[in-house]
Amino acid sequence: MLHGFAHAALCVPDVDEATRWYSEVLGLQILSPPYRMAGPEIERDLGELVPAPVVVKAAIVGFGPDDHVIELIEYPDAEMPVPPPDPSSIVQPGLTHLGLLCEDIEQTRRKLTERGVRFLVSGVADVVGLRTTWFADPWGNVFILLEKRRSQHPYWAQYRQ
Repeated sequence: MLHGFAHAALCVPDVDEATRWYSEVLGLQILSPPYRMAGPEIERDLGELVPAPVVVKAAIVGFGPDDHVIELIEYPDAEMPVPPPDPSSIVQPGLTHLGLLCEDIEQTRRKLTERGVRFLVSGVADVVGLRTTWFADPWGNVFILLEKRRSQHPYWAQYRQ
């Protein structure tokens, strides 16, 4: 049956710009540069979810060659809803945020602030053995930065004794 996570996909209005931002601002590796998909196979895959003609432009960014990556995705022929979602609201059903690990949350927050990243909270919190702070990308996708107290444990097991 199920045995792992592959990716999270973030819909953006311009995949080329988003790929640049995720690479230059957040420092993620471009694992697959932007590419365009159209034709019968993508119609078969998404034709019941996306208005015809189905055209997808996507890129893959991440931290290395494993399956835990972010897919940046654009539907250039589909109309984007206006206004975009409010990133300060994480209480709506659906994907609310992505968690990113860092070694030093204060230094990471400072560097991202210098690069123009908009943080959604004024500081850093200590929650269940993790240090946390929240930010949004330019398209309203929300992220939580996580610094683990005990590096030998996964982030979700930080609070255990």
